[in-house]
Amino acid sequence: MVSSELAPSHLAGFWLRLFDLSIILLGMLFARWLFSSPGISDELLAVWSLVAGLLTLYCFEVFSLYRVWRRGQFYQTVATTLMVWAGVVFFLLFLIYFLKLSDELRRAVFMTWVAGVAVGLIFWRWLYHSYLTLQRVSGRQQATALIIGLTPVARRLAQEIAQEPGLGIRVLGFCDDRDVMRIHGAEPGELLGDIDMAIEMASRGGVDKLFIALPMRAEARIADIIERCSNTVSEIHLVPNFFIYNLFNAAWYDVGGLKTLSVYESPIRGPWGALKRAEDIAIAALALMVFALPMLVIAIAIRLESPGPALFRQCRYGLDGKPIEVWKFRSMTIVENGTTIKQATRDDQRVTRLGRILRRTSLDELPQFFNVMQGQMSVVGPRPHAVAHNEHYRALIQGYMLRHKVKPGITGWAQVNGWRGETDTLDKMAKRVEFDLHYITHWSVMLDIRIVAMTLTKGFFHENAY
Repeated sequence: MVSSELAPSHLAGFWLRLFDLSIILLGMLFARWLFSSPGISDELLAVWSLVAGLLTLYCFEVFSLYRVWRRGQFYQTVATTLMVWAGVVFFLLFLIYFLKLSDELRRAVFMTWVAGVAVGLIFWRWLYHSYLTLQRVSGRQQATALIIGLTPVARRLAQEIAQEPGLGIRVLGFCDDRDVMRIHGAEPGELLGDIDMAIEMASRGGVDKLFIALPMRAEARIADIIERCSNTVSEIHLVPNFFIYNLFNAAWYDVGGLKTLSVYESPIRGPWGALKRAEDIAIAALALMVFALPMLVIAIAIRLESPGPALFRQCRYGLDGKPIEVWKFRSMTIVENGTTIKQATRDDQRVTRLGRILRRTSLDELPQFFNVMQGQMSVVGPRPHAVAHNEHYRALIQGYMLRHKVKPGITGWAQVNGWRGETDTLDKMAKRVEFDLHYITHWSVMLDIRIVAMTLTKGFFHENAY
């Protein structure tokens, strides 16, 4: 998928920064007016809001919020904005309350300012994003592009651009040195011209973007084109043909002076990892408070029904396939944690009467919120399988171990879509893995919220849970 970037003019960039600073300063003025008090120094409030404003502008620069506006990924802009603002707020709290630099800032004023600024920063970004999208869809503020090479990846690139008018890219056509009759699947008139013509158009300033979509075996030809394009002002994008494969959240890394491509990478890293962790802590803490008493009652009931511990720990694979100990309420008369583990089946004699209820309602999973608080698990993610099952299925299902590129979860996309319980056939496990990998490649905070909501409404009870 291609992502468009808006590189605003210096004047536009100035206004973007001015809007942010104004919202922060005016937000404090509004909070001060709303909670008028003679004990608050206007000069002190002005100083704190200015410090917050300048620090926020700097952090927005670090996270490229003034340079990158991606069509279809506005939620990332929202998440980054809120994360930066939260960081600034916590820094101010540290200065104000922990270092005791001020005793005059009332909580009501501070909280109103924090909330008001958060809403203001997101609201004007939404307006600006909507304006840019409308401009691009209507044909204005569009960048012209040529695609060098009439290859399968070039056609896919053109299709992606055509399906996303909000990208603001208008493809003028394909350029290739080969005759159209020699190109498999090519139609007469599909070629705009040869590569020399594309470079000539770029050198005259008639093309904003040049996409080089030649096969990687044409290394010498690609190097020659890139060198010749160095005298143009067009953006030059190299589209390697290995991107037609599913590289599973591929990411570039710096290794010394070289760039390397990690082909199997988690999307939950960097600031997104911090956001996911904050989400986990908030939900897990709330769940433990709500279920503290029920968990105590369940533990006592388990001990009274059958001999053995109320809780048991089973070894599972966690992030990056590293072993973790997952906590559960004991629902069977035996505890299995070896190299061979038999899955529970319908009317399984090992399951206790209370255990059957716990498994049906997923209440046996409640202790895993402690795993979440410890950082071993996430609230939402692929369900952790027993080590014995992992070792069995990794040789049978392509991409099975990619499930471990994120932390395992208490609930997941596969579970809320009905793929839970006994996997007595290979197809059932393959389907569960398919949904798990879909979750990883499409992860977002909104998807997590959706899965939690689906779990609360229909995910606790399922006919396959026994």
